[in-house]
Amino acid sequence: MDAIAHAPLNSQDPPHLLQTHLLEVARLASGFSPEWMAHWTGLAGRWHDLGKYSADFQKYIRGKSGYEAHLVDTVPNKVNHSTAGALYAIQQFGVLGRPLAYLIAGHHAGLPDWSAEEGGAAALASRLKDGGEGEKSLLAQALAEAIPPAILAGDKPALEGARFGGSAGLHLWIRLLFSCLVDADFLDTEKYMQPDKAAQRLAPVPLAELRDRLNAYMAAKSANADPSPVNTLRADVLQQCRDKAQGSSGIYTLTVPTGGGKTLSSLAFALTHAMQHGKQRVIYAIPYTSIIEQTADVFRQALGAEAVLEHHSNFDPSPERETRNSRLAAENWDASLIVTTNVQLFESLFAARTSRCRKLHRLVNSVIILDEAQLLPPEFLQPILATMRLLVTHYGVTFVLCTATQPALGSRKDSFGRSLLQGLDESTEIIADVPALYAALERVDVTLPAHFNEAEDWASLAADIEQHPCVLAIVNTRQDCLSLYQHLPKDTIHLSALMCGEHRSGVIADIKAKLKAGQPVRVVSTQLIEAGVDVDFPVVYRALAGLDSIAQAAGRCNREGKAHRGRVVVFVPPTPAPKGWLRFGEDACKAVLYDHPEQPLQPERFSDYFKHYYAAAGEDGLDKQGIVSLLTQDAGSCQIQFRTVAERFHLIDQKGSTAVIVPYANPAEPARDSRSIVARIRAGETHRDILRQLQRFTVTLYHYQFLALHKAGELEEIIPDLWVVRNDTTYHDRLGLLITGDTQIAPTALCL
Repeated sequence: MDAIAHAPLNSQDPPHLLQTHLLEVARLASGFSPEWMAHWTGLAGRWHDLGKYSADFQKYIRGKSGYEAHLVDTVPNKVNHSTAGALYAIQQFGVLGRPLAYLIAGHHAGLPDWSAEEGGAAALASRLKDGGEGEKSLLAQALAEAIPPAILAGDKPALEGARFGGSAGLHLWIRLLFSCLVDADFLDTEKYMQPDKAAQRLAPVPLAELRDRLNAYMAAKSANADPSPVNTLRADVLQQCRDKAQGSSGIYTLTVPTGGGKTLSSLAFALTHAMQHGKQRVIYAIPYTSIIEQTADVFRQALGAEAVLEHHSNFDPSPERETRNSRLAAENWDASLIVTTNVQLFESLFAARTSRCRKLHRLVNSVIILDEAQLLPPEFLQPILATMRLLVTHYGVTFVLCTATQPALGSRKDSFGRSLLQGLDESTEIIADVPALYAALERVDVTLPAHFNEAEDWASLAADIEQHPCVLAIVNTRQDCLSLYQHLPKDTIHLSALMCGEHRSGVIADIKAKLKAGQPVRVVSTQLIEAGVDVDFPVVYRALAGLDSIAQAAGRCNREGKAHRGRVVVFVPPTPAPKGWLRFGEDACKAVLYDHPEQPLQPERFSDYFKHYYAAAGEDGLDKQGIVSLLTQDAGSCQIQFRTVAERFHLIDQKGSTAVIVPYANPAEPARDSRSIVARIRAGETHRDILRQLQRFTVTLYHYQFLALHKAGELEEIIPDLWVVRNDTTYHDRLGLLITGDTQIAPTALCL
């Protein structure tokens, strides 16, 4: 009998022939990769399921059905089918076969570590050894069967190190090969196992059409805009973006003050640049989930709902935001415009799991916009910048670093000549005269504290804030937010990460509505409101923090230039910023403003600020987890610790914290109620979609907070690792999750 790759779901249907599957995966994978990588992906496609030819596997799979057999490597009593192809690659090419061995051995379980010390039995070296030798080896068992020559054939591929950056770039090259293989494997298997699902995948809207839609939208927007100085400057920013888009691929910076229209202008640059250079997609990465929905909605309004793929952990899976096609496209980023988070983008670039790596080949030949680029996490800055350089140099990617407070990302050495940062040394600024633009868009007066080391008490601060009927106060921690709120009038709005995403979105929408209607509104918030949330207050108070945070807060003041001058008041709160990067930012801000208290938000201040800020990390602080070393130290012999890197590279440290589901219903849409979703889970529904709906109703607790609430009987685990707040009274409709007494938030708690 012909060997089969997958058993049918219906016994009346024909099986999926193994030869057909291997050749189709090879074809798809080769098509996903650049031409110079296609030989490698073609070999990986033909050999990835070589072990399925063994008699043991064929006996096993013919007794199973559907995905139970497809995922055989990950179920109990498995018949190993992925090691044989890895052994074959080594047999054929020796050490040169190791890149293929990583791909093939990991195409279900994820890219493995090389070293047994780090990866145990799952490490590639161990698996190759344990695969056996001679007639008993997994490879020999497969080769004992009649395998078509078209599957086994394969010329020795060329390892062109200059193509991918040598040993420093080997890890990214292997991940991109892996992405091509696993996406092709998923798609061909889906086409056989779930043809209805495969048929629902639609071709993305062409970039040329998106560009034309945006041009028409911006023309109409300009025709209807008030002839104000701010709108004139925004139009000039847009034109400069279109003009500079004609330049070559590379790294660009777009330095525009808050309110200068950089969101749509940066998209105009990206679409124009993509058409100029034949690029395939635009990826817009944002640091905070609190603003990603706002940005995606702006793009939907300009381009149409079907044109925007929104992909992040806090995504609202309602019908108006997600279609069946967009849900499928999110699996592998098969879209022309993707709006995502820094976490999703960068953690995928250092991931090992197939589901995270599957989309990576879509980054090749793309334009990637990093919004609020100053918020790239310092402790991972070195590996991020190194990977950005590789993508630009070898894979046709153009980056746009978009911010009002451009970070200093050039290479630096210490006084002894040792490298502190290998940065981005060649970039092109899109705006011709940044200082002139800042001067023209300056709309606020900034009042600094008389003494940076003398704190004000909350009561005094509240008394000052209360004098303003329309005011925003931003503080550094969730505890500070509660403390200040308690001293303000009861109609003050509280906004922090103690509130679930669904709650925060509703509150932000309410704030915007009040501002638009000219109603008085006082808000006290953590910094989640200051990076990109489009609100416009006449007065903003900001607790002393990093200079970039102060500038972002100032961007929420007199944003539209409706007043002659807005007022920004910087104050020293009763508690200092938490130790770590928030404290480093506060100290760097003091160092810069001590010397230059005049005009604190001029663009030249930020270069000095970021140099102080990054210097606080010390020699290894910009690669705190040693990621670069793990990826490169043994790359010459292709011994890379993929899984260990993936475990260490987390932009948001989840250790010591737990997400809990809170009882909350959206007042504007009562059907959006976490309690009804929890009730369905209690009744037995545990599918992926219902769990995704709950993501918008989570609050993250620190470990001691979780333990205290659990001890008090406030938490229940309804299914493994899914914790629910039991009592409605524990969640307040204005404050969010009530944490008091022993569970009170510590002053050092970061707000995320």
